[in-house]
Amino acid sequence: MKKEEKKKPVKVITYGTYDLLTAGHVEHFRDAKAMGDYLIVGVSTDEFNHIKHKTSYLTYEERKFVVESIRYVDEVIPEENWDQKPDDIKKYGISIVAMGSDWEGDERFEKLRKYCDVRYTYRSGKYSSTNFRKHVDEYTNEKEDK
Repeated sequence: MKKEEKKKPVKVITYGTYDLLTAGHVEHFRDAKAMGDYLIVGVSTDEFNHIKHKTSYLTYEERKFVVESIRYVDEVIPEENWDQKPDDIKKYGISIVAMGSDWEGDERFEKLRKYCDVRYTYRSGKYSSTNFRKHVDEYTNEKEDK
């Protein structure tokens, strides 16, 4: 009788800033985790956000802490630049890169198909962190004007 081979876990990775988390972010993590056994989330560092001309309300450490607290997430790593993804795929033994459907067709992710599977989670548009941020900005400005 053959000894049963141990199945290698399917590792999934996703990337983002994850500032002002919405239910849409959590749905993305849930759907990405459902693609495999282990979910790694690359959270953009403050320095990388600066390069991308993005700002965030929370620091990298705060955003990392919040993302780590979500039950679907197994590990959080820093996302420091656009070019680190192939190295992350090799280093962490990634089988699938999962991004939100708003990234579908973007060459930065499509070119990763030579290393692993690339899949997109459905984005209903019901939750938009961009719209949420606009509401927070409006609220903050109203408070400052008083």
